[in-house]
Amino acid sequence: MSTETQAETRGFETEAKQLLHLMIHSLYSNKEIFLRELISNASDAADKLRFEGLSSPELFENDSDLRINIDFDSDKNTISISDNGIGMTRDEVISHLGTIAKSGTAQFLESLTGDQQKDSQLIGQFGVGFYSAFIVADEVEVLTRKAGTEVSEATLWRSKGEADYSIEIAEKSTRGTVVTLHLKNDESGFAEAYRLRGIVKKYADHISIPVMMEKQEVPTTLDENEKDQTKDAEEKDVATEYEAVNDAKALWTKPRKDVKANEYKEFYKHVSHDFEDPLNWSHNKVEGKLEYTSLLYLPSRAPYDLWNRDAARGLKLFVQRVFIMDDAEQFLPLYLRFIKGVVDSNDISLNVSREILQKDPVVDSMRAALTKRALDMLGKLSKKKNGDDYANFWKEFGQVLKEGPAEDFVNKEKIAKLFRFTTTKSDVGNEDQSLEAYVSRMKEGQEKIFYIVSESEAAARTSPHLEIFKKKGIEVVLMHERIDEWLMSHMQEFDGKKFQDVSRGELDLGKLDDEEDKKLQEKNEKELEGLVKRIQKCLSEKVKEVRVTHRLTDSPACLAVDEHDMGSQMRKIMEASGQTVPETKPIFEINPDHPLMVKLDTESDEDRFSDLVAILFGQASIADNGQLDDPGDFSARLNKLLLELSN
Repeated sequence: MSTETQAETRGFETEAKQLLHLMIHSLYSNKEIFLRELISNASDAADKLRFEGLSSPELFENDSDLRINIDFDSDKNTISISDNGIGMTRDEVISHLGTIAKSGTAQFLESLTGDQQKDSQLIGQFGVGFYSAFIVADEVEVLTRKAGTEVSEATLWRSKGEADYSIEIAEKSTRGTVVTLHLKNDESGFAEAYRLRGIVKKYADHISIPVMMEKQEVPTTLDENEKDQTKDAEEKDVATEYEAVNDAKALWTKPRKDVKANEYKEFYKHVSHDFEDPLNWSHNKVEGKLEYTSLLYLPSRAPYDLWNRDAARGLKLFVQRVFIMDDAEQFLPLYLRFIKGVVDSNDISLNVSREILQKDPVVDSMRAALTKRALDMLGKLSKKKNGDDYANFWKEFGQVLKEGPAEDFVNKEKIAKLFRFTTTKSDVGNEDQSLEAYVSRMKEGQEKIFYIVSESEAAARTSPHLEIFKKKGIEVVLMHERIDEWLMSHMQEFDGKKFQDVSRGELDLGKLDDEEDKKLQEKNEKELEGLVKRIQKCLSEKVKEVRVTHRLTDSPACLAVDEHDMGSQMRKIMEASGQTVPETKPIFEINPDHPLMVKLDTESDEDRFSDLVAILFGQASIADNGQLDDPGDFSARLNKLLLELSN
């Protein structure tokens, strides 16, 4: 044998080795998914050949009957899954089987915890694919030839799923791929017709090409003459007769009434490579000006790369039942990137590309309709009497959905109805309040939706800005996720009610303030004009303004943000991303009824006055954003005051 045909031994990529180890040790409780994954890969190979064959029919090599065959040998303890799809070149074998050519692999591996149960769920999100074969096999062989290449240009790949694999030139008379699993001794039960057929029906009934197995003859009682005829037939080299085990009809092409819930769930696992059932789905056929079918799924768990906005996303695109591409992102906006599924159009060209999709008005119309359908699916889920499913969705995907108002002005109100927030009326840690529910509970005369943005729920609940609202029994929405301040810069109103940040600008309660409150406010402002000027002089470098407030009932002072200035949460986000942040100063508001302010107003020692003001400002800073600009100065002034009090 020449050196060209000798087997070459190559090491797996580090990430591939890690994933193989995890695969073998973490998925022991769900072993049969190996067949689902290998059939899914074979189906994808057939889809790709069907698409390539549109422009290059010679790739079919006079065999356009696409199929998947499953064979087993119980004596040799092997299973083979073969297809006559697109096949692979040597370089593609190395790329697909020797490495993990998937973005975010390192991030995925960093997410693993070492807990087998939790890690098996993560592996499901990542998509186990080919490597699942090693769950049941101690050696795997792959013989493959790319459609359109010579018989002598096939590739044979072998591995025991450890540190390395071998690869060599081989011959294969037909295009496509054969994956042969040498089963582990304790997995021999898989090399049995009844079990294999059951797994195919369970996991691959929806595959649009036939999954074939050797035809099973029904045992009958034979007379002597028939026995002789059977023996003669066996002695002749009769070709194996195969029959389709699966339904072999694309699930989305069936009427909804003919598809069972379990079939929808299994098809979801096929298109998403997820282990878990979807939370919900929407199957719809559109006829008229546009003709297309969509099947959209809502996953139950966020993928590990959800926050990577550049990660592959989108729907599987089919045109007239012909597979065109994975991850067609043009059909849904970025804030719905967690939606999985397929779309099959009769109005898009078969030779479409990603670039053409971006400019096609048909795609724009479909995108608008599919976005509405996805939001309607979420809306229906949110209205279910048992709210656990929607609560789970919000926990997993709520922050991504909050990107919606900035990206999708047309559907802003519909998206906002899906939001859930903690409020001052909800239990601690229970984010189950919709904006609709808040509006329905608004007090008589209340014209605005009041909210506060803070670093955490605990900080929001204890903010001094809520004191007047607690006193008057006015509900406030508590926002405490990193995205919230940015979100509210794109949310001016909901259901005709304007939003009001209770920590921004001068507080205006409108009709919720009676005339007596307003007169008292004016009186306090006049009486404390001198104190305000003295405090302003002490804090001139640190604040934009000092003013009397009526939002406080218990605290002596607080910091407010000017109407058009950036809040502390947004500042931190921008600073963390390396962006230049405009210089701003807070507004220092004082409570005219607090004993400390009465004390300050009568303090004649200017040094002591300055120390007290600095301490009050420090306290307000801690309550506002949890930090001090100069902790050393604050501590020195506080210690000085404590020593004076102890003497």
